[in-house]
Amino acid sequence: MKKNVLLILLILLTICLGFSWGLWSYLNIPPSKDRDIRYVEISSGTHFSHLADILEREGIITGIKRFRLLAKLKGVEKEIKAGDYLFHTAMTPSEVLDKLVRGEYRTHKLTIPEGFTMFQIAELLEEEGLIEKEKFLKCASDPVFVHSLGIKDSSLEGFLFPDTYLLRKSMGEESILKKMVARFNEMFKEQYAQRAQELNMSREELVTLASIVEKETSDPSERHLIAAVFHNRLKRRMLLQSDPTVIYGLKDFNGNLTKEDLKTKTPYNTYLIKGLPPQPIANPGEESIKAVLYPSPKNYLYFVSKNDGTHHFSATLKEHNRAVNRYQRRRGSHPHMH
Repeated sequence: MKKNVLLILLILLTICLGFSWGLWSYLNIPPSKDRDIRYVEISSGTHFSHLADILEREGIITGIKRFRLLAKLKGVEKEIKAGDYLFHTAMTPSEVLDKLVRGEYRTHKLTIPEGFTMFQIAELLEEEGLIEKEKFLKCASDPVFVHSLGIKDSSLEGFLFPDTYLLRKSMGEESILKKMVARFNEMFKEQYAQRAQELNMSREELVTLASIVEKETSDPSERHLIAAVFHNRLKRRMLLQSDPTVIYGLKDFNGNLTKEDLKTKTPYNTYLIKGLPPQPIANPGEESIKAVLYPSPKNYLYFVSKNDGTHHFSATLKEHNRAVNRYQRRRGSHPHMH
């Protein structure tokens, strides 16, 4: 009887040792000695068994059941973070699992330039493989979604704040849009809102004018002067006559603004409509917003390009015409008739 008990104990001990050795080996021996790089995208809501299947197919782990058992023993099956991960085939299962739990996914560092339209932003994000352009634009123009973010316009144009972002593939279109609008709200200080009220402008009107200023000049030192011109024109109920607004309203603009384009009726043609266009024409940076909030005290009403990246500013039409003759007409180009 004693011999049978001892035999059973010996068998159980052997099984335990074998199991322990197998588990230790599995935990500490990687699938390969070669550090072959593997990129794996884990979508939000991916079931752990499907995740394990993906990892095995990519050669990152071996033994789906053992990997699931490891996750159960650690109690982390439901703690996996979605993201775009970088693994190599010489990682142990424990290292792989720990990385997924910590959420050490790859991020894409992407800078959105000042003055980009939401269409340009969509193209840039799609090129990086972060979104689908059409989905992004549809979401950015969905009134229900736009209003849910506290924006009164019909799209998010103007409120996708130009900045450097850390993004991941699994975020999706809505999350990226929310992140950009959140960054705008963070930038738009309470003092800016108060100053806009002093100017009798809504936040949307302010951003619209700032977007025009952003597109009109690449010289930071001119922003306050450009803003002054438009403020002065609005006060006098003059047409803004801004080329960038006309361009925004044109379909398939080829880069050459013609006199016919200036006569084309669109909601954005400020050569034909009085006041501001219905919404922003780009996404302005903070400096352009500040320029509109605190414009130069100059009484300028006109400016014309000097063809060197800067502008000549005038307070009277007579002076402006002289400047146009000097800088534009002799070159046969379209005079910037602000």
